[in-house]
Amino acid sequence: MTEDCRVNDHIAVENTGGENDPHVENATQKQSDSPTVVALINKNINKSKAAPKSWDKTFLTKHRSSIATSAFGLFTLMAIIIGVVTVSFTSPNPTVQKCGLKLKETPRKPIDYKYGPRSIAVGDFNNDSWPDMVVANHIVNDIAIYFGQNGTSFSTPIQYPTGNGSTPYIVAVGDFTNDSILDIAVANFGTNSIGVFLGIGNGSFEKHVELSMGSSRPIFICLSDMNNDTTLDIITANYGTQTISILFGYGNGSFSSPTSYSTGYDSLPSSVATGDFNNDTYLDLAIANYGTDNVQILFGNQNVNFTNGLTISTSIGSRPNSITVGDFNQDDYQDIAVANYGSNKIGIFLNNGNGTFAKQFTYSTNASSAYSIGVGDFNQDNRLDLIVTNNGTGNIAFFLGYGNGSFAQVRMYSTGAFSSIAFALCDVNKDHRLDILVVSNDTGVIDVILGSFEGFENQMMFSTGLWPLSVAVGDFNNDTRLDIVVANLHDENVSVLLGYGNGSFQNQMTFSTGSYPYSVAVGDFNNDTQLDIVVANSYDSVSVLLGYGNGYFQNQMTFSTGSAPWSVAVG
Repeated sequence: MTEDCRVNDHIAVENTGGENDPHVENATQKQSDSPTVVALINKNINKSKAAPKSWDKTFLTKHRSSIATSAFGLFTLMAIIIGVVTVSFTSPNPTVQKCGLKLKETPRKPIDYKYGPRSIAVGDFNNDSWPDMVVANHIVNDIAIYFGQNGTSFSTPIQYPTGNGSTPYIVAVGDFTNDSILDIAVANFGTNSIGVFLGIGNGSFEKHVELSMGSSRPIFICLSDMNNDTTLDIITANYGTQTISILFGYGNGSFSSPTSYSTGYDSLPSSVATGDFNNDTYLDLAIANYGTDNVQILFGNQNVNFTNGLTISTSIGSRPNSITVGDFNQDDYQDIAVANYGSNKIGIFLNNGNGTFAKQFTYSTNASSAYSIGVGDFNQDNRLDLIVTNNGTGNIAFFLGYGNGSFAQVRMYSTGAFSSIAFALCDVNKDHRLDILVVSNDTGVIDVILGSFEGFENQMMFSTGLWPLSVAVGDFNNDTRLDIVVANLHDENVSVLLGYGNGSFQNQMTFSTGSYPYSVAVGDFNNDTQLDIVVANSYDSVSVLLGYGNGYFQNQMTFSTGSAPWSVAVG
């Protein structure tokens, strides 16, 4: 394979699998020569469907007296579910409910790759509605664009040089010219600069400007509108000068000279995030200081100045390496989460609403060192969760949020890499679930992790009659809560279970049907706005039970059909 990987038609979203120390001085160490692109795909629940068995119609016609025996033989295997219908819902929790999340690794497909990927960001660069990605390659001094292809693969990379010795460290995506076309900013650690690439709109970019950072070496970029002028500004965390800097955008792709704020002696600021932490409508800055084991809050004001308002300890030796912001307890205040590399923990700081924070609460990442942290709703329960990439055998960690500021214990996953240093979140395959793109620098891997909500981990069981064969749902008592009706073959009746609206149901009420009820459906058959029940009786009839609207039903009316009706539908 050639050095730039262009001999491959595409990079498949298949599975394969970086840096053992987050310190910047190790950023240029030699990387592995065999990076790959990987996918981890959630398990889907596969329920095998038995092929339908047919009965000899001549036999049924001539020997109806033996129907019971035939039915008994046909459904012997179903005896194990006698008297039970299983309804699966999210397990009740006395405080909150938690949905599940599972991932499954797919087989590996190595791709020869020597770029040294260090950072990743996503966006639709060619306006085809599929997410694309940009990767900072610090070994070869360039950024590479990969175009998403129908959610299953990425194109061969198109590379843009960042300059000799630039050592691009991190990339960010935003619209710097207010033309609704995405642009790219890259922090060049080696040349103390920020490179700005303006998008054309067709997936191409032109290098517009290189912004000097003086003696500062930028190691992190955050984009936000800090002065409320509707244009994006660039915020950097700087190695060497112990500062963070703001470069104010002019709306034309150009930026001001950096305005810098000290983070303290030997602070080693490693990451920065924005949010309004004191509810004054002005954006503030939250900084993770790796060297001094703390989070520093700089409060913004109407003059777009920032004051050192608060320093919060993350504990001695914790080494906070990454920081993110979100409302973890749904009180409309911005909370903070940090990845503490030194203590193998993440720390949660809940906002008191007045610019102060509660004491740190920590969660372990086990034997793995937390490197980078981010937020997203991965299990679609409308509560923020946390993802952490780690140095260690469990290089991906998930903390599912309860919505009250607390999180479930860690769920660790491995892509086969040992050192995962950066990630981006997006919906790669347009299934309305968050997917994850992870950079691992020990093997030079880009992992694509496809998310899939599996949920409903624990079942609740409710008794029915014998041999329940068919189920339908509807609101039978007009309380706006779904109820269940089940056809019980052996007992020749239907069970109605009225719902409480929280996933549980009342004990069954039974109503007689014809012989061997096989299928059930619901509908309003007499135009009284109340749901009724219709049952296919596998002997030779259908039963109609008219509903009263209070959960009860009239005695059945039967109507003859042909031999052995197995199914019924309403329309």
